[in-house]
Amino acid sequence: MDYGWLSVLPPLLAIALAIYSRQVFLSLFLGIFTGWFIISGYNPLTGLSQAVQACINVFKDEGNTRVIIFSALVGALITLTQTSGGVQGFVDFMQKRKLVTSRRRASVFAFFVGCSVFIESSISCLVTGTIFHPIFEKFKISREKLAYICDTTSSPICILIPLNAWGAYVIGLLEKEGLSNSFSVFIQTIPLNFYSILTVLLAGFIAFTYKDYSTMKKAEKRSIETGKTIRDGAVPVVSEEITSLKPKKGIPHRAVNMVVPILTMAVMMPVSLLITGNGDMTAGSGSTSVLWAVSLAIVVASIMYMFQKIMGLNETINNVLKGIGGLIPLAILMTFAFAIGDTCRALGTGPYVASVANVFLSEEFIAPVLFVTSMFISFSTGTSWGTFAIMIPIAVPTALLMGVNLPLTVAAVLSGSVFGDHCSPISDTTMVSSMASASDHVDHVATQIPYALTAAAGAFLLFTLFGFLLH
Repeated sequence: MDYGWLSVLPPLLAIALAIYSRQVFLSLFLGIFTGWFIISGYNPLTGLSQAVQACINVFKDEGNTRVIIFSALVGALITLTQTSGGVQGFVDFMQKRKLVTSRRRASVFAFFVGCSVFIESSISCLVTGTIFHPIFEKFKISREKLAYICDTTSSPICILIPLNAWGAYVIGLLEKEGLSNSFSVFIQTIPLNFYSILTVLLAGFIAFTYKDYSTMKKAEKRSIETGKTIRDGAVPVVSEEITSLKPKKGIPHRAVNMVVPILTMAVMMPVSLLITGNGDMTAGSGSTSVLWAVSLAIVVASIMYMFQKIMGLNETINNVLKGIGGLIPLAILMTFAFAIGDTCRALGTGPYVASVANVFLSEEFIAPVLFVTSMFISFSTGTSWGTFAIMIPIAVPTALLMGVNLPLTVAAVLSGSVFGDHCSPISDTTMVSSMASASDHVDHVATQIPYALTAAAGAFLLFTLFGFLLH
């Protein structure tokens, strides 16, 4: 059934309510309910029943379940590295060598660490957040700033790298469109992926110059003037009991107790991609790999701490369970996000928006129109990969039939799709960034959107310009 303009109502309602009310859980569920209320023929009881079932059905998808479990296990890793004195040891190491002596240096180091972990977006957010959360707290830098750096150096960086799950997925979609040179086309999209490039450059500029604006400037002013890295009344995605854990008394603070588990996770990611891809890293399973990576990191950390007699088996298990418990809000949030994505697919939100945009396409404006369309779909659904799947089958035939530049057309879709993954409140990467920095999720979104829109405006102008230049 074609639901027309009604198909965009649930995601827009959820996003608007979340930003206005700051009650993201309720807002997401109301969006899910609205979708199934429409599908059920406006029967409120049936709509409510189907909305609840949609949340349950999230776990029928193995990939969804693995990502949710991964997110919960992140809490266990954070708890273990803090209790063992590893995090404090790393902070002490940085301070003794005077590597981080100011707010600006902390931001620059966080930016470079985030850019260097490009194997998987969630792993990038987690590593950057885990390492720099205590450092940012010491220098009274807002958690919103850390969340922004975590988020901006994850998916926008990953889409610019061909040898990871992101590149493999896009290349696979291009192959399905009958392109024999799909890898070459993807390589050619990299310098034309204007949103990803501009948003990373903007983050680097903000980190180096420490010149903020809009809502982020207000958050930083609060941190500087009051010493509060999070606003009064804010609700961090991860429990404060997890982020404020002190090292166990009477133990040495060793940086190795954090560095080794984090490196284990980072190294295990490409290894897992090789294993799940039967020797081809680009064909590996991203969701399986992140789960394996964080699980092995927890095992390695546990063994290290038991050998050092920092904690016994029972204490280790208790800390793991405590950490998982602290991430239950994130698990619920991700469940709702996946459910509203499924609801949008049932309503045909993506195809409807794409079909409307197709009406207005002209040769010179194909790239900017596809960019804006992909932005809207990805922001409404919270998924870049889902938007890739919707828009690439539209963009490739359009470019080939109309004789326009194919790499530019594909780059426009990739850029617009990453926009939503980068800043939509229902994006899993946005949520993990909030969690890794212990930020209020809506505050993270509200402070990041002005920067995202700045990069998007620049990208739109460049796509328009190159639409004429490469015509």
